[in-house]
Amino acid sequence: MITTASEAEARTIAELLLTQRKAACVGIVPGVDSRFWWQGKLDSARASLLIVKTRAALLPAIVTLVKQAHSYEVPEIIALPIVGGNEDYLKWLDSEAREA
Repeated sequence: MITTASEAEARTIAELLLTQRKAACVGIVPGVDSRFWWQGKLDSARASLLIVKTRAALLPAIVTLVKQAHSYEVPEIIALPIVGGNEDYLKWLDSEAREA
């Protein structure tokens, strides 16, 4: 998952990850109300959330690409394990997200 400052930035990063074949699919959720601590103060902002469907092996490359393209000083880039699901979907994901 990745958060961005705007929907436009989310689209840019999604396109980057897809064209570089680092993701099989990227869902964009606009209008996220984000609350967080930043530099010792409680803050809030509107954000867009990217849900990146990919393989764990591609995470280091994704982190590098996103950090280069992102407007935040410390962008949220986190990974959650896939513990199961539709086997056909998981095979598709594995075949589409690959090293370019």
